[in-house]
Amino acid sequence: MALGKDYAGQDCSVARALEVVGERWTLLIVRDALYGVRRFSDYLAHLGIPRAVLSARLHALTEAGVLAKEGNEYALTPMGVELWPVVHTLARWGERHRSAEEMRIFVHAECGGRLADDATCPACDRPVRPTEVEMHPGPGALRRDDPVSVYLREPHRLLDPIRT
Repeated sequence: MALGKDYAGQDCSVARALEVVGERWTLLIVRDALYGVRRFSDYLAHLGIPRAVLSARLHALTEAGVLAKEGNEYALTPMGVELWPVVHTLARWGERHRSAEEMRIFVHAECGGRLADDATCPACDRPVRPTEVEMHPGPGALRRDDPVSVYLREPHRLLDPIRT
């Protein structure tokens, strides 16, 4: 018996959020969109996700208002961009507890300070918008050879489109 996609009977905002971003692969798609991935083929190559699953997740994220489809590309909406601190915090948690190496280093482009786990800049003492974040590869990011990973071996501003 397949599990449902909603949390009927749960009076909880976390449950409501998980109805949008809680399925397998969904947060990785949002993460890649923050990195600047726009095209279906780039998501496919970078994630190694089955084509049908990717199509379903992109459709669901578009229907939920997290992504907008612009021609053959997908871009985060303002609602989707709001997921940045969540994705960043979850990535830092994963590196501390589930990974041996740092995959990405996130720097406040304005001052050069490394972001704290909660996506704030300790040097500036404020939250940092994704457009102000420069991403650098960490030691764990150099192992993959798909076009997106190769592109991200150089510093890159979040949300700037990746062109592979």
